[in-house]
Amino acid sequence: MAKDTKELLKKVRKIEIKTRGLSNHLFSGEYHSAFKGRGMAFSEVREYQLGDEIRTIDWNVTARFNHPYVKVFDEERELTVMLMMDVSGSENFGTQTQQKQDLATELCAVLAFSAIQNNDKVGVIFFSDKIEKFIPPKKGRTHILMIIRELIDFKPENKGTNVAVALKYFTSVIKKKCTAFILSDFISPGFEDELKIANKKHDIIALRLYDKHEEEFPNLGLIPMKDEETGELLWVNTADEHVRQAFKADALKRNGMLKETFKRSGVDFTSVGTHESYVKPLMTLFKKREGRR
Repeated sequence: MAKDTKELLKKVRKIEIKTRGLSNHLFSGEYHSAFKGRGMAFSEVREYQLGDEIRTIDWNVTARFNHPYVKVFDEERELTVMLMMDVSGSENFGTQTQQKQDLATELCAVLAFSAIQNNDKVGVIFFSDKIEKFIPPKKGRTHILMIIRELIDFKPENKGTNVAVALKYFTSVIKKKCTAFILSDFISPGFEDELKIANKKHDIIALRLYDKHEEEFPNLGLIPMKDEETGELLWVNTADEHVRQAFKADALKRNGMLKETFKRSGVDFTSVGTHESYVKPLMTLFKKREGRR
């Protein structure tokens, strides 16, 4: 076995042990409550009992028998979960303990293991400013390990980011209603229309990955900054208070607009930084969804 392959499998194993443990202990119940039960199949009616939801009363049957009856639903157990992963140049940025790419890999692995524990299928779309790769949804641990291997080792052809292109493709290839997580820094041309269209049919959750130094410069004097997506090198004077303030204001404005976009599109959204553990933001997101049930 080549050294590279050995190293890769070691990494896959490491991520599997960490994320599988998390999804077993932390996320499986939360995931189930947050994402299951959207698809409900009507199975039968029975007599109303004290404590039943009034919303479930079947008024037609009730009128016929002159006695309250409620509808009984079975959860449609199987979901398809799509992971839409931004593999553009800016995902290589990270000044903290990990790069955005590493963070995205772990998040995807946690979500994938939570999904297969709940008997769901998992598929992946890798995108930059084009569709880089599509892995059709399937079940099983072997499939998940193949996905993790791809997440670690994937080399995109393009460096730009275009979320609209990814959403358009996703809407065209996935016909059955599914739950989709988009992992990106969302520094992309506008995508609101595509997001609204996709979220009408599917259930979309946006996870914004960021590094805090993309939003706030420390005072490091004159530093070279390379735009990962264009390759352009710029010298920035971070000792200048005005430069730092303008940079921060720009980031705040961008994040505010992004939040509004998700809100208008009815998409659940959370941010996860490379400097923090993703457990808390994910749990908060799951709980918020549970609360709306």
